[in-house]
Amino acid sequence: MHWLLEELAEPYDTEWIDYGEQMKGAEYLAVNPMGKVPAIKHRGAVVTETPAICTYLAVSYPDKNLIPAHGDPALADFYRWMFFAAGPAEMAVTTRSMGWELAEDKQRSVGFGSHGDTMDALELALGKGPYVCGENFTAVDVYLGSALIWGMMFGTMEKRPAFEKYTAELAARPASQRANQINEDRIKSLED
Repeated sequence: MHWLLEELAEPYDTEWIDYGEQMKGAEYLAVNPMGKVPAIKHRGAVVTETPAICTYLAVSYPDKNLIPAHGDPALADFYRWMFFAAGPAEMAVTTRSMGWELAEDKQRSVGFGSHGDTMDALELALGKGPYVCGENFTAVDVYLGSALIWGMMFGTMEKRPAFEKYTAELAARPASQRANQINEDRIKSLED
């Protein structure tokens, strides 16, 4: 979320939640009954689930151009790949990280089919490039790009040349670098 917030360049406050007991405590469960992060409070609304937060904030700040305008055909790509990343791609990565093997005759019964099919589809998402919505960087690049960076780092997503090129470009963005620094500073402060 820090990356998207840095892309917006609007003031925001961060409330750090400790992993474990605080995330499952009554105070935070009142914000997110799942006890997961991130969650945001914006203009009196609570939004949870990272792709929902990304989309909500992009729509809330149309002048930041983090979502294609209504009527722009690229909006279809935005929604298609945001939902794909949040659904089939996340499930494919989860099954891989858990070591679950899906029998070939069961692949039609799950939303992601197979891990290979999902990775092929993600590569297709980058085909209009350099970003998911063509020439315009959007919030879906933050969400999908973060998932690819994380997945390739931990071996749950293949290191394909298209993925590496895409994520390298995203990692070079100043907002991405600022967000990484925020998180590195937080980790360092906990170690001190």
